[in-house]
Amino acid sequence: MNHSEYLIDVLIFLTAAVVVVPAFRRFRSSPIIGYLAAGIFIGPHGFAVIGDTEAAHTLAEFGVVFLLFMIGLELSIGRLRALGNKIFGLGSLQVAVTGIFIGAIVWALGLGIEAAVIIGGGLALSSTAFVLQLLVERGERATPFGLTTFSILLLQDLAVVPLLILVTLLGSEGSSFIEAFAMAVLKGTAALIAVIGFGRYLLRPLFHRIAGMRSPELFVSMTLLMVLGMGWVMSMAGLSMELGALLAGLLLAETEYRHQIEADIRPFRGILLGLFFITIGMSVDIMFIVNNLGFIALIVAAILIGKSIITVGLCFVVGMSTSNSIRVGLALSQGGEFGFVLFGAALVLNLIPENVAQILMAVIALSMAVTPAMFYAGKQISVLLERRTNPQQEIFDAEIEELDNFVLIAGFGRVGQTVAKVLSDAGLSYVALDLDHARVTECRSRGMSVYYGDANQVQVLEAAGAARAKSAVITLDHHESASRTVVSLRGNYSELPIYVRARDKKHMQYLENIGATAVVSEAAESSLQLGSIVLTSLDVSTDEIAGIIQEYRDDDYIRLEDIVG
Repeated sequence: MNHSEYLIDVLIFLTAAVVVVPAFRRFRSSPIIGYLAAGIFIGPHGFAVIGDTEAAHTLAEFGVVFLLFMIGLELSIGRLRALGNKIFGLGSLQVAVTGIFIGAIVWALGLGIEAAVIIGGGLALSSTAFVLQLLVERGERATPFGLTTFSILLLQDLAVVPLLILVTLLGSEGSSFIEAFAMAVLKGTAALIAVIGFGRYLLRPLFHRIAGMRSPELFVSMTLLMVLGMGWVMSMAGLSMELGALLAGLLLAETEYRHQIEADIRPFRGILLGLFFITIGMSVDIMFIVNNLGFIALIVAAILIGKSIITVGLCFVVGMSTSNSIRVGLALSQGGEFGFVLFGAALVLNLIPENVAQILMAVIALSMAVTPAMFYAGKQISVLLERRTNPQQEIFDAEIEELDNFVLIAGFGRVGQTVAKVLSDAGLSYVALDLDHARVTECRSRGMSVYYGDANQVQVLEAAGAARAKSAVITLDHHESASRTVVSLRGNYSELPIYVRARDKKHMQYLENIGATAVVSEAAESSLQLGSIVLTSLDVSTDEIAGIIQEYRDDDYIRLEDIVG
């Protein structure tokens, strides 16, 4: 391909993405479906406006590499420890049981053990991109339902790497299934040992030295070198680049540079991942799907129902409430984007027939498209079950029992809701109490962990699980109620950290005297924030502004006492 033809293909890719994807987003559909549709339109089975796509496929593979790297950044040791039981317990069960069940059906149909393992593993996975987007949009990531769903998705993402390694090894000539599986385990273990040793002794000092040079370009270059370098090393060892990228993310997740790295890499990941889904769409034969639409629709229905039943049953077995079990099962019933990766790789290596790969890709795409409807159905069934079978207190107890290390919020007005959103965005759970019945009803309809109750009463605090709370945040508007809540919490939970919003300096001092761990003066903080904005507009340096503001905070706002009273 000459340079002009390459440039034309790139322009076609970008034009398709710019035109088609926004149209799908306008109808509140996932960008993934938009990219797939764009690929179908421009591909050889659509309008055939793209010729040789070898270069595009090469670039698209890097999209998956960067996606695995970003997943690694999400999997810090602390997060794995906090969600360990759900990730490695329930998550492993979901992948194993679903994969075995689907694989057994495929094997019974005569496709062979290799195809059964690949198809079973691929269809056991759900769409991380779709489901997390819906959880964030609905503010449910930190609810019991959201945390369980997120935990299972993390395990599924981890499971992609051994599945990819297995596909690569199965594609090697002369490899039996047992030999391939044993070799995958051995190579994976050796790679983990080598990479963990490198990360512990060399990675942090290396990034510390690069960051000290204060060059954004050099920092980004170092990050790209880590991702692609470790991917190359793993590929040279006969494993996959995706494994190297995931390990690089895991190692960097434990460093203080994690958030800057995530911000730097996100544009690369977004562009290349979009290109990956366009190339997947180009391989879809739309006429083949139309001619076999009834058969494909039957498989989609079977996948949605079968995966839902299995996941609901497993959630119920590990002790989740019936309503949340149903919600998790329906939310994870679709196929996932990594299924495209696995089936595409298997097709290239002739491990599955082309017509089977076409059907599987169509099944994943169609099941992903109905995910919002499955979310809605799960929510409606959950609400119906709660209203018919459990009194409010029983619902309260069942949901709180599933939480651990959560933050207790007393008062769910504008400040309390802001705190809850910050916690939820960080993937942390909370339980909120409020006495405004209309507000509680509205927030619960949106899937938030909010309950009607007076935080001053010890019985309510006990029911809300205060004994298991990681900390408490008091954001009540009425200063006397806030004070009484601090007294109740400190009197019954002496070790619990209590953070309180105070009206003014006098209230702040009183709250500290009765046992608050830390108090924020709303009047003082509002004044300081406004002052910092003014200083910024006057071109005062960020470091100088931060120093000035911190001086006021360090002396407990004493310098503002004459102003705010």
